[in-house]
Amino acid sequence: MKQDVFDAIWALRRESSSAFLSYVDEKGYPATRAMLVLEHDRVGTQYFSTNTSSGKVTALRNNSKAAVYYCEPDRFQGALFVGDVEVCTDEATKAFLWREGFEMYYPKGVTDPDYCVLKLTVHHGSHYHGLCNTVFLPDELDAK
Repeated sequence: MKQDVFDAIWALRRESSSAFLSYVDEKGYPATRAMLVLEHDRVGTQYFSTNTSSGKVTALRNNSKAAVYYCEPDRFQGALFVGDVEVCTDEATKAFLWREGFEMYYPKGVTDPDYCVLKLTVHHGSHYHGLCNTVFLPDELDAK
């Protein structure tokens, strides 16, 4: 992978405050949700928090295949990460992603049963910029 593509993917991953999670809903149709990006240091495994009671959690428990897309629309640039999502309800994973202020949504704190973490294990991805599409595997993005 060219260094400029490597750098661009990592920049999108590290600097994005939100990303788009796509999955197949319970009726078999595609669904996309905007998600806050709360951790920026991994590519092969990515984490997002949500409500356990949400429709996306139900759908992802039935079909774990999903994709996360980070984009910079003004530059016509994006990075797509495709893989499987695990719904994590263990306290250690939930504590890892917990942030001050979450109490507003999850009054019982880290142990709130309606708080869970979505863990995306990336199988492959692609980066698009300047009419160039680069397909990659997550291990190609390990720090150089």
